[in-house]
Amino acid sequence: MDLTTIISTTTIFFLIMDPLGNIPLFLSVMKHVPNKRKLRVTFRELLIAYVALLIYLFFGRYLLEILNLTSEAIAISGGIILFLIAIRMIFPTPHGIFGDSGDNEPLIVPLAIPAVAGPSIMAVLMLMATTQPLLQLLLCISIAWLMTAVILLAATPLNRILGQRGLTAVERLMGMLLVMMAAQMMLNAWQSLS
Repeated sequence: MDLTTIISTTTIFFLIMDPLGNIPLFLSVMKHVPNKRKLRVTFRELLIAYVALLIYLFFGRYLLEILNLTSEAIAISGGIILFLIAIRMIFPTPHGIFGDSGDNEPLIVPLAIPAVAGPSIMAVLMLMATTQPLLQLLLCISIAWLMTAVILLAATPLNRILGQRGLTAVERLMGMLLVMMAAQMMLNAWQSLS
């Protein structure tokens, strides 16, 4: 396993999962959940997201084969999805990246899917599964998920430390990095077509 590739892939997964950008969403959705259940519900949603990511990692390539999609098509579409998510991170809407949520205790939507395991991370996982070893991707997605889980489980203290402005600044910085990664992904796909 190449350490540089592992670090790069883990960073991409972490940025796409956008844990700091998801803190306001998690806090908003969880505001009606009793304090004693918040940690348990957050952990449950993170586990559901992890299982969804593993399903896409191990079975996503079969979906690509069934649909007869090339890796270049997936790379370009994945780059476009990343670009759109990044633009929303840089220029957020009033209700956040994934819209407003209801008042009940969340189950799967919107915290597990699409906040943590959204379409962009699933598209990138399917793409990378065609070009990188599965064991390496499993390691990378697990590390990125673990870092995301630690941040989201500490959402309330982080919100107090960074404040709304700090969280917004970090999310926009992550969005800028994601724009560059999306552009590089599309350039790589274009070069491989030439």
